[in-house]
Amino acid sequence: MICFPNAKINLGLSVTEKRPDGYHNLETVFYPVALEDALEINTSSRNGEKFRLTQYGTKIAGNPEDNLVIKACKLLDNDFDLPPLDIRLYKHIPSGAGLGGGSSDAAFTLKLLNEYCRLHLSEESLETYAAMLGADCAFFIRNRPTFAEGIGNRFSPVSLSLKGYRIAIVKPDVFVSTREAFSAIRPHRPQYAVKETVSLPVREWKEKLVNDFEASVFPQYPVIGEIKQELYRSGAVYASMSGSGSSVFGLFDPEAIIPSFSFGPETFTFQGVL
Repeated sequence: MICFPNAKINLGLSVTEKRPDGYHNLETVFYPVALEDALEINTSSRNGEKFRLTQYGTKIAGNPEDNLVIKACKLLDNDFDLPPLDIRLYKHIPSGAGLGGGSSDAAFTLKLLNEYCRLHLSEESLETYAAMLGADCAFFIRNRPTFAEGIGNRFSPVSLSLKGYRIAIVKPDVFVSTREAFSAIRPHRPQYAVKETVSLPVREWKEKLVNDFEASVFPQYPVIGEIKQELYRSGAVYASMSGSGSSVFGLFDPEAIIPSFSFGPETFTFQGVL
């Protein structure tokens, strides 16, 4: 059985306060994008390790057994004693990009196992399991536009459709440490609240819908800021870094012709329709 975990972008990202536990409260809107990995599971007849993950496509740092896909399998196995499984993961969503690729893989693993193994778990139960794997994993269970707050783990629906807009995503060969990005943040309440701002026409977002991490990341990695400016020069009606980087996306009118972008030989680019 196969599925296709998709990416997300952040529409606005306000870091509002530092919590007593050392984490930060934030506000953002998660929006699904049809940039996808491919995930397949099959029952295994071999002996040895119960869950074997084979990875293809873009290389992922670390050992396969540390992948969130395997952690998702083990999480459900604790409660349901799953059969031995062979898992194949083709990575197309770049890692360290602020696009939620690893979280999406984990959430889709839970959904795929629920169907494949006939576990009959509700969406609410799947969200509970997903939240154990990462703050934003639960978003990908329902996989629809969502306002997130807290540490990115408290969700509420948001009425928003970008259907028909074209999107370009550009990721340079740059890795931004989330810890490093947070270290330079000064929490504050935004002038324009994210949830209210996304209800405005997209053409009004440019000066109002802000990702707080840009102020600290762009000076350290100027190429990321250059990408945002190039997207605007190319006709984007809105452009922003996603998450804490390092990818930047631009939203274009449906009839727009989007040029190719290159910021070095390892630049990742994606173009699609929302």
